[in-house]
Amino acid sequence: MKTIFGPVNSRRFGSSLGIDLSPALKQCNFDCLYCELAPSATTDSQTNTVEVSTIINELQEHLNDKIDVITITANGEPTLYPYLDELIDEIDKIKGSTETLILTNSATLVDDKVFNSLLKLDQVKLSLDAISEDVFKRIDRPHVSINIKDVVQRVIDFSRVYKGKLYIEILFVYGLNDTKEEIAKLNEILLQLNVTRVDLSTIDRPPAYPVVGISYKELHSASLEFDSSLPIHIASRVHAEPNNSFYTDEEILNTLDKRPLTMDDINLLLDEDSKERLHVLINDSKIIKKTVGNLEFFILHANEKRKRQK
Repeated sequence: MKTIFGPVNSRRFGSSLGIDLSPALKQCNFDCLYCELAPSATTDSQTNTVEVSTIINELQEHLNDKIDVITITANGEPTLYPYLDELIDEIDKIKGSTETLILTNSATLVDDKVFNSLLKLDQVKLSLDAISEDVFKRIDRPHVSINIKDVVQRVIDFSRVYKGKLYIEILFVYGLNDTKEEIAKLNEILLQLNVTRVDLSTIDRPPAYPVVGISYKELHSASLEFDSSLPIHIASRVHAEPNNSFYTDEEILNTLDKRPLTMDDINLLLDEDSKERLHVLINDSKIIKKTVGNLEFFILHANEKRKRQK
């Protein structure tokens, strides 16, 4: 089976050429409730593997200078691939100015070999859906060998030594990790990390199990629960019914003080008159635009140095 797919235009990461390290079947150490793949037993290793040379040959056929990022992923967890370190080294030989990115559930960071391999990548996206052991087990349904406390500590350790662009993704499942209590625990850990951006998302594809996501409005409310110094981004637009409300200048400034917003967010929240006032505030230099990891945010000029980012 082909290991290369795309390129796809990712709003968060640009033009992305994907590498599927498990094209034949799902091989994962999680069996997440929200997974778009069918339910399956968890595993702590890959039994069906693709040769590094096969992946590199296919990659060379599709790679060009219009690709922003080579995204390493899998039908399952890509860091279970036993030749990951060798693969990264071989990609580095041919990628030119294109950056490398991996999408991982974070659990294998407890393995020193995986930890050190990911340090070689230009971009890393770590998932962290919950801090509480019971919530973590209910949402991510991990392999029996995985302990969330160990994973969280390794995420902290990784963020402190990694030199590339580090993203954290939190996927909210209705009634599970969307509580104020769990968000507070996530917030406490995020404040210990050195990250480029924190992406908040929810279920936007048919899930493996009968669970549902939360609305854009609920995502926006959840984002306000996190510390204002964190580089929070609402990644999902599922159920994003326009609010299009009237905002005074003071309300616009107060909203952006609590949470920087993208233009997509602004189009959902503000009515046309309010958007005109926003542009006046930009022209008056009270609000500025700032690019964080391929996304453009509107923030208060006074807060430019306050916002955390790598």
